[in-house]
Amino acid sequence: MQQQILAGPILKRMSTTELTMWFVSTQPCKVKLELTPDTGSNIFFELGKNQHSMIKLGQCIYVHLLHVKLQTALPVNQWIGYQLYFTQSNNQQALLLTQLVSDLCYPNRLTPGFVIRSTLHKILHGSCRKPHHAGSDGLVIADKYLADNQSIEQWPSLLMMSGDQIYADDVATPMLVAIHSVISRLGIKNERFDQAMVNDSETLHATQPMYNQRVALLPNDQGSQKLRIPLFKSAEKPVFTTVHANNHLVSFAEVVSMYLLCWSPELWKIADVSMPPNINSKRQKHYQQDVALIAEFSAGLAKVRRVMAHLPCAMMFDDHDITDDWNLTADWESKAYGHVFSRRIIGNALLAYLLFQGWGNAPASFNAEFMSRIQNGIDQLGSDKHDELIKSLLKFEHWHYDWPTSPKLIVLDTRTQRWWSETNNNKPSGLMDWESLSQLQQMLIDEKAVILVSPAPIFGVKLIEAIQSIFTRVGKPLVVDAENWMAHPGSANYLLNVFTHRKTPQHFVILSGDVHYSFAYKITLKRRSNSPDIWQITSSGLRNTFPEGLLNWLDRLNRWLFAPYSPLNLFTKRRNMRIRPLKPDQCSKGERLVNGSGIGLVELDNTGKPIKISQLLDDREINFISLN
Repeated sequence: MQQQILAGPILKRMSTTELTMWFVSTQPCKVKLELTPDTGSNIFFELGKNQHSMIKLGQCIYVHLLHVKLQTALPVNQWIGYQLYFTQSNNQQALLLTQLVSDLCYPNRLTPGFVIRSTLHKILHGSCRKPHHAGSDGLVIADKYLADNQSIEQWPSLLMMSGDQIYADDVATPMLVAIHSVISRLGIKNERFDQAMVNDSETLHATQPMYNQRVALLPNDQGSQKLRIPLFKSAEKPVFTTVHANNHLVSFAEVVSMYLLCWSPELWKIADVSMPPNINSKRQKHYQQDVALIAEFSAGLAKVRRVMAHLPCAMMFDDHDITDDWNLTADWESKAYGHVFSRRIIGNALLAYLLFQGWGNAPASFNAEFMSRIQNGIDQLGSDKHDELIKSLLKFEHWHYDWPTSPKLIVLDTRTQRWWSETNNNKPSGLMDWESLSQLQQMLIDEKAVILVSPAPIFGVKLIEAIQSIFTRVGKPLVVDAENWMAHPGSANYLLNVFTHRKTPQHFVILSGDVHYSFAYKITLKRRSNSPDIWQITSSGLRNTFPEGLLNWLDRLNRWLFAPYSPLNLFTKRRNMRIRPLKPDQCSKGERLVNGSGIGLVELDNTGKPIKISQLLDDREINFISLN
């Protein structure tokens, strides 16, 4: 395979003195970076080993991270173009990024570029992007927003993707077929499986792919029987609790290919979604419907690639990046990690997250020695080295991060440092444990304003949380995904105390996703004259929605039962806070929840206070608030 850019470039952690870019190529290469600010001279960087890291995933797939520290600060609030030059040897003529990716630039621009803002004044944000969902793609909408607003004053500061960037646990059959059709071209090594129905990944990808049958493949040992939950009249759930586990990704190669097919159009040029002969007649119509949805999804990927090449992209995992209900209870963790094969499945997804998302979020958290261990594990897929690497990733405690923006961006890991229930291992865990919450509080002290990213809303819909609480009390938390901040008394009380601390910020903007609908709340403390302003802003999904009829009823009942002055609020953990839902315009009278695939847009003033909160859909813009 000749040199191609299979994904990216994606801008990651950026500041006036630090540049981070990520991309995937088909060949190893040396890279030169050229920056062209609108004012001043061009800046060239010959990137050495300390600035250019490369991980080989297979014969024709290399992941690159460019991380450059600058001695002279870059200008703020102006366009800075960039060009990458690729060579494989000293005497080879350099290939330009714009030659390899000819549709990367916006109109009237010769190269891609970025703007480093002195303050965060506009943030695009969203989560939950499922390829086979029937609806628009929020990242395509984001690209249109940039194309329509190319003046520097209108350019957003960053793109925040707060979870479920892929769905490893909910894969349409044509997507899995496409994944298998490209794996052989990438040359990723065979991966041996232990305690599994298939011996290795080559068997799984070719001779025994088990389309629509992977529930049978997923671990279901005697210990996991305790986690099985009858759900209406459907089949019982094994350890992997998603109801859509029939095509759950398993191998490292499958997860890697999923990322490439979700972020870039390149591999779709060779991908094949022809219906396999072993698809039964009952599923054939559904297969063709999914083919049409995935074709619509893949048609927008050039625009997705373009927007991610122009805005710094901060990312954080949520459950579907790995598997549904990931670490929801202590019992779940014990069973899932106690089985060799289930631990491998989870670990492969977490390893891919590190390489495709986490690495560029916080390069300092992954030093050369750490990445060398990553390379050794990938070089020996299926071996003890691979399993040792996965065990170390499952114990890793630095997935969270912050960026030195103004206001500071703090992104929470609400999945791997959970506070186990002290009364029952089958009750929901707290989303963060005592130690991580204490660390968060220290990060907040003396900040005037902060952008706090929690994949799950901190202040959610009270009725839905009440329903989750009921299911938890009868021992069925997994049925309703009972993972909200208020589900665990210890973590809920600690977090609420953080907001009441007098040395924490005056302006909290909380960005969340996860729930497949969008809303905005303004929260203040009761009986406090100098209460901080807290804004819960939720945008979900980028390409996913909630069942329309059910959401309308939940919205209506929530307004009746938990209006701001309802006495029922006295029985909630947030009784000392006044929570005011913001009404979206262009919606029916009284509606508070917006249901539609799109992307959120938040505009801030110089103090970090929101002045406009919007949800950008394919055909309209819905505003929750406008104080202009």
